Amino acid sequence: MNIYEKCVGAADYIKSKCDATDAIGLILGSGLGAVGQEIENKTVIPYSDIPYFPTPKVEGHAGELICGELDGVKVLCMSGRFHFYEGYDMQTVAMPVRVMKLLGVRALVVTNAAGGVNRDFSEGTLMLIDDIINFMGDNPLVGENVAEFGTRFPDMTNALSPELKTLARECAKDLDIELKSGVYMAFRGPNYETPAEIRFASIIGADAVGMSTVPEIMVARHANLPVVGISCITNMAAGITGKELSHEEVSLTAKRVFNEFRALVKELIHRI
Repeated sequence: MNIYEKCVGAADYIKSKCDATDAIGLILGSGLGAVGQEIENKTVIPYSDIPYFPTPKVEGHAGELICGELDGVKVLCMSGRFHFYEGYDMQTVAMPVRVMKLLGVRALVVTNAAGGVNRDFSEGTLMLIDDIINFMGDNPLVGENVAEFGTRFPDMTNALSPELKTLARECAKDLDIELKSGVYMAFRGPNYETPAEIRFASIIGADAVGMSTVPEIMVARHANLPVVGISCITNMAAGITGKELSHEEVSLTAKRVFNEFRALVKELIHRI
């Protein structure tokens, strides 16, 4: 069974539980899953119930698909994502985005917790993802092209929707939330990057690093699904402050800035 058939199977199951046509897709990163708890009139589908979906194994990732309304806006929310470092292949990691496309989702908002490379950032900074660097050693588009989704050679000049980026900046300004912009670079993980790797990331133009999101953005672009991304800088990357890094620090910082993050995401989906 190829990836397209798996996506169709997953989409058909989800359709039997809820209608996501014209919804806003939302993928919540580490420590940010509490947004999903605010969805009303919701149908909660555990990933374990969805055909061909794996189950996240990382603390802070609930592993649920939530279909409902967030402040009156129809959403399809992934509370928790799959990661390449968990041993899943790239096509599986990015599969939910393709499933969203089949379900009729009209735009996608991706979020993550990231390490800050740009020294103008600090713990708790919110960063609009302006562009991406794929340093994961693999690509979800490798293999036979899934023509049902897109072309063999998709252009990544505007991998993130320029219109949605402008909208996000306007939302932040109106809410008086400081929103930086920068390049997100994805490493394979699961270890945090070394100080030497962070120096390398800075030299080639990265402002933040993490272990997710890039496959999802690439597949969304391939499928012509408009996508916008926001990173929460939960820690400064290795070698910048001299502190050792931990997942506990990531979760604590995400909780500290959660109210700002929630307000920005809600306003953004209202305007999309």
